[in-house]
Amino acid sequence: MSIETEIKNRLHKNLNLIHFEIKDFTGRHLNHKQNEGGFHLEALIVSDAFEGLSLINRHKMVYDAVGNLMNNEIHALSMKTLSSNEWKGE
Repeated sequence: MSIETEIKNRLHKNLNLIHFEIKDFTGRHLNHKQNEGGFHLEALIVSDAFEGLSLINRHKMVYDAVGNLMNNEIHALSMKTLSSNEWKGE
């Protein structure tokens, strides 16, 4: 299973995703020797579970859902977390 699919499955299970996009920028970091062995990802995550929560609490929810992938497979995860109302307003 790809890392993107694994992340999506975990987020959907824990956050009831409305929309999810992920981009892999790992190729931009291949010459960073200190950062070997991990994905560099950017995600747009839309869930009504984020409604009324601060950015920090939203990110904590994502990290909790992604779990051990952050300690192993993922080196960096940049994310934009929106409720469905915020996403519709963009």
